[in-house]
Order: sequence, then C-alpha cells, then structure tokens
Amino acid sequence: MSPPPPPPPFVAQALGDQEFRAFSAWIYRESGIHLGEQKKALVAGRLASRLRHHGLQRFGDYYELLHSPLHAPERQIAVDLLTTNETYFFREPRHFDFLRDQIVPAHAGGKPLRVWSAACSSGEEPYSIALVLRSTLGDGPWDILASDLSSRVLERARTARYAMARASHIPPALLHAHCLKGTGRHEGVFAIAPEVAARVRFMQVNLNAPLPQLGEFELVFLRNVMIYFDAPTKQAVLDRVLACLRPGGHLLIGHSESLAGLRTGLKAVAPATYLKP
Repeated sequence: MSPPPPPPPFVAQALGDQEFRAFSAWIYRESGIHLGEQKKALVAGRLASRLRHHGLQRFGDYYELLHSPLHAPERQIAVDLLTTNETYFFREPRHFDFLRDQIVPAHAGGKPLRVWSAACSSGEEPYSIALVLRSTLGDGPWDILASDLSSRVLERARTARYAMARASHIPPALLHAHCLKGTGRHEGVFAIAPEVAARVRFMQVNLNAPLPQLGEFELVFLRNVMIYFDAPTKQAVLDRVLACLRPGGHLLIGHSESLAGLRTGLKAVAPATYLKP
C-alpha cells in the first residue's frame, strides 16, 4: 500500500489593497507607525507565517481573527512582527562618542546618570550604552532603561546573548573587557557580562500612549523610530518623551530623522543631537 501523498504546499492569497489598508490603519492605532503603500510586501511577508499557523489562506480572515476576543494574544504577535526593525551594536557611532566625551565628563558625581533607550529593539543599543558607561564610570551610579513596544524583542534582549557575528561593530577593547565568548555548546555566541547587563532594565512601553511613571533622564536615545510616524504622531511622541528629559539633558535621534516643523524647545548641538535648555 503506497503512503498518502504529501499535503499541498501552503499558499496564501495575495494581500489585497483593501486588506493592506485595514492592517495599516490597525497598526497605526496600535503603535502610531504609518505604513505607506511601499510597505505592502513587508506586511504580507511578515504576516504570512501567522496565516500558515492558523490554517488561513486569506489575509482578510486573519484580520478578523485579530479582532476576535478568543485570539487576544495574537494581536501582540502581529504588533511584534510589524514593528520590529533592524539594529546593531554601536549603530551611528558618533552618538556613543558624544556619550563618552561630553555626557560622562559633565555629569555631576553622586547622583545616578540615567539614560533611556526608548526604542531598544533586541537590545543592541542599550547594551552599547552600557558598555560605554561601564568603561567610563565603572561601578559608579548609572542605570539604563530600555523600552520597546514589542514583547518578543524584549524577551530576546533580556538574554544578553548574541551571535558572534553581531560583535563586529563593538570596539575591541570593550568587547574583550565586558563581554564573554561562548564555548562548547555556546560556541559562536557571546554574552554581555552579567555585571554590565544587570544595569539595563527592560520594560514594554508604547510611545504612542500615555507613558508610565519613568522619572527623569539625563540622556534619551529616540533613534530610528520617528521615521515611521506621521507629523502629528511625531509631535505627540516627542511631547511625552521630552517630559521625561530633565533640563540640561540631551535627546539623540537617528541621523536620517528630522525634527523640522515640530515644537520641541530644543537646541541643536551636534548632528541629530539636541539639548533641552
């Protein structure tokens, strides 16, 4: 008796324009991220695995599933898939030079130097900050809050472990002093040293909603996230974030981003670097 034929390969129907607009409006409501028409293929590619998981062939059926009370956890999964962006250690290195050469020397001793990585993704940015502060302030008073909308990337970030290939942008002196190379079954992996990773606190925060009580910060990294917001959302997010930045503190944005046309009260002091008077 011959074995049964294998099941046919899963093929989802193409994402239609109306369906794309529905997903785009939904993620805008959830996160403030604006997905233009050029992101249609990205949406289809990232959500296709969830259609396969649920045995669906139409994106419209998956959209209806997202709004079913029986599948509430699926909404967070979809948010994670549509809001996760590429990052790497010491991205836009001039900001880390500014932290080392300007922020740290000007910091008054005694009180903690507080830094917020407001869109931390899988942790490379806050751990880069931590490596700089560990190398300059040592065991002194400093701490880092790292937040993101995606629970999935936060879970990855908390492990403080990365493929060795991800270490290529870390300055060798910091890599050797404050990171651990995996051996045996951890070959090809490195970890942020526990005494460094312990200084980074991860929290799920939606920048497009009222913020929890976070306290004040001397430095906020808000990089490569506003590029996905329209002007009203940028203004609302900035208003919330700047309320957490103490006078005399600095805001860093991505070098491809701009604050033009926004009300900030900030003074530009270097490329993509602003002072709150």
